[in-house]
Amino acid sequence: MSDQKSGKLNQLLVQLDDSRLVSSRWLRAHGYSSSLVARYVSSSWLVSPARSVYMRKGGRLRWEGVVRSLQIGEGMPLHVGGRFALSLQGHEHYLRLGDAGTITLYGPERPPGWLGQLPLEQRFEFLGKGPFDLPIVSYTTELFEKALSDQGLDWHQAAAGADTLVCSTSERAMLELCDEVSDAALVYEADALMQAMTTLRPQRVGLLLRHCRSIKAKRLFLALAGRHRHAWLSHVPLDGVDLGRGKRALVPGGRLHPTYQITLPGDLDEHLA
Repeated sequence: MSDQKSGKLNQLLVQLDDSRLVSSRWLRAHGYSSSLVARYVSSSWLVSPARSVYMRKGGRLRWEGVVRSLQIGEGMPLHVGGRFALSLQGHEHYLRLGDAGTITLYGPERPPGWLGQLPLEQRFEFLGKGPFDLPIVSYTTELFEKALSDQGLDWHQAAAGADTLVCSTSERAMLELCDEVSDAALVYEADALMQAMTTLRPQRVGLLLRHCRSIKAKRLFLALAGRHRHAWLSHVPLDGVDLGRGKRALVPGGRLHPTYQITLPGDLDEHLA
């Protein structure tokens, strides 16, 4: 192998480290031809865990490395949110059995097809842009804590030694979860999670409520928070928060919340017991 080609290989291997993946698209954009990549694979420098994506031989295929590769390597403004973000923050015991292993991703752009073909124990679920009208930011540029915080996002390390990822804070994740609620079983889940949300930051909650487009999510979030009498709720600034008009029949035959005009299951207390 020529010195030039050897240098390109070394640069790639350094870039990949122990857990990162790169797509065919990324490789082409960085000057790695299909024939050169095929040579790296045949020489056992690279392996392909799924079509159109590669990692270094001996690398560890982990969901954290996959998400980091999408966010930083591929430059996709995806974040871990909703249900799975809450499980990362220690609330997995409140989730329905099996849901803690489903990684919920949000963003304006659908992830590449190879994401669902990777041989991982976890599976990925893409839930679109979510309920917010906040501006899109690129994770490939240096982001200060406040820039992420203003969107209800934060850098999160899932475990010691794992990659640091952009994830929803508890405030944003709860509103994302409320937006996905479509039946009584999901209301029970959201209610159990809301009971544990004792330390939400009222200013951040107010900001996210103002930028949330989902009337259902906002009403459900506030109704459940009120049910559990969280101290932070009375400090949430509701100026400019659009809660819509009329009633919302979330659960057929449910009990209408007197303040937020949304129907909730009448047996919520029994399900918490």
